[in-house]
Amino acid sequence: MIISTKPLSRKIWQNLSLVNILGKEAKALSTLAQAKPKPIDQNDNFEKQTNEELTPSANYRFLFPEFLPDPNPLYRNPIKEKLERMDMLARRSVVNIPEFYVGSILGVTYSEPHAPGKVNRFVGICILREGTGLNSAFLLRNVINGEGVEVRYNLYDPTIQKIDCLKLEKRLDNELLYLRDAPLEYSTFPVDMQADIKTPGFVLLNDIKVPLNPPPWLEKWERKGLKGVKNLVLSERRIRKAAAAAKPWEKYDLMKIYRQTIPEEEQIEIFSEVHTDLRQLEIQKNILIRKNMTAKPKRTV
Repeated sequence: MIISTKPLSRKIWQNLSLVNILGKEAKALSTLAQAKPKPIDQNDNFEKQTNEELTPSANYRFLFPEFLPDPNPLYRNPIKEKLERMDMLARRSVVNIPEFYVGSILGVTYSEPHAPGKVNRFVGICILREGTGLNSAFLLRNVINGEGVEVRYNLYDPTIQKIDCLKLEKRLDNELLYLRDAPLEYSTFPVDMQADIKTPGFVLLNDIKVPLNPPPWLEKWERKGLKGVKNLVLSERRIRKAAAAAKPWEKYDLMKIYRQTIPEEEQIEIFSEVHTDLRQLEIQKNILIRKNMTAKPKRTV
């Protein structure tokens, strides 16, 4: 029995070409697809080209860290995370949540049933930012009548009416809890502080180093590896214990870093889902900021 090979080979080549076309379309439609880098011209600036090639969501993990889920797999649930992101976007469309970091000075206006006007406002420096999703929160600290006062707010609390970033800046450390053991002058801010309006996208790095009061302290700050603390007065015994408890090899532990972070591919997938809504909110916020910068102050009689 003789079988002709021409029709079979024709069908095989048609199937192969169809597979190639589908493969190209799948890559083009994939959220993880990356554009091919442009050839670098020697006359152009390399930094300018790299900045233009960056996606708009490249810095979203710093601007919106609460959109990233908990890295612990025991607390992961894809359906819950997606529903939470939808709720967070709906909340951001009602209340403007500005960009802020640990070290920024914020003013929060919230509903208080026991206040005279049912509304209260607290101004303080952000010393901690924690949590993910709808459980994300931040901690503000200020000195009122000579006493340190701290108020913890849930970022998406429905009782919050307004959040004002009075001074946008970063500090050298990710937590400023050591201000509890620092002189009160480093945590004192006027209640009627006015906003320091700056151009969008400009963040100041405050490299101030705070001295701490003599021990006892609330925590063993010498073991935290803090960059924003200076002139720690310690006994020889505490110095020896701190040296014995130090773990300098942890910064090279790749598995520990992997367990404490979200992979980059998953970050791109999450932010590509909410990119359009976040971009529209950013445009509206920048328009309001420019209007406030160009508005002329009213004359007072």
